[in-house]
Amino acid sequence: MAEQDIVRGYNFLFELQGIRSGYFTEISGLSVEVDVIEVREGGDPAHVRTLPGLVKYPRVTLSWGVTKSGEMWDWLMTAVNGKVQKKNAAIISVGPDGKEEVVRYNMTGVWPCQWTGAKLDALGSEAAIEHMTLVAETLERATNAQETEEGAAG
Repeated sequence: MAEQDIVRGYNFLFELQGIRSGYFTEISGLSVEVDVIEVREGGDPAHVRTLPGLVKYPRVTLSWGVTKSGEMWDWLMTAVNGKVQKKNAAIISVGPDGKEEVVRYNMTGVWPCQWTGAKLDALGSEAAIEHMTLVAETLERATNAQETEEGAAG
């Protein structure tokens, strides 16, 4: 693996419904987990066999500087009011030029499940950062333009 193949963690974008949304300082929690079911076969008490169980998709946390925009808050309120608006989203790692897509993680059935407000400190000098946690029904990884287009068409 050549050094130019390494994806930098600071060069990323977030898309919501195919539109690049917001300026996020951090995105964390991208994951997939497959539960493990342990089974003991009748004639072999000393060994445990394993089977795949339920697949759990990510709870992704977006962090951003507080702005006047209420778009993310309004989306959260749909869930609070019991009328969840599920959307498609993507987290995209881009190359050093900030434009070329290197890796894309497509998520479907995404909706906000938690919001955490910014820490407010009269003696501090940091930017006010708020956080929103999203849940997703599926996650797929696309590693080139062809895969990206196929995923978007599906």
